[in-house]
Amino acid sequence: MKILVADDSRVMRQIVIRTLRQAGYDDHDIVEAEDGRDAYDKVQSESPDLVLSDWNMPNMSGLECLQALRGSGSTVPFGFVTSEGSAEMREKAADAGALFLIAKPFTADTFTEHLDGVLA
Repeated sequence: MKILVADDSRVMRQIVIRTLRQAGYDDHDIVEAEDGRDAYDKVQSESPDLVLSDWNMPNMSGLECLQALRGSGSTVPFGFVTSEGSAEMREKAADAGALFLIAKPFTADTFTEHLDGVLA
């Protein structure tokens, strides 16, 4: 199994990866992307089993990345890990095809709760 972690903050990518490992996903391959454009390209080249993406990023936002992926026919499971978790954002994420939106701060338990059904 391969997980793509997209965030424009290198530190945040490391926090997400560490939390994934704490949640028991330490046997998965992790690929990093530094913005939505990079994430879109890496979905094509790396074929991940799941994308965990920040919402606000330069070049292409997480939402724009998801919309572009769906527009290109990709059905890769996609979830957001972002600082904003308003009802409006959750609705936009779901409408675009995201499986979940995890709001920061998060814990290993939060990841387990959202990812077990996806990565089982």
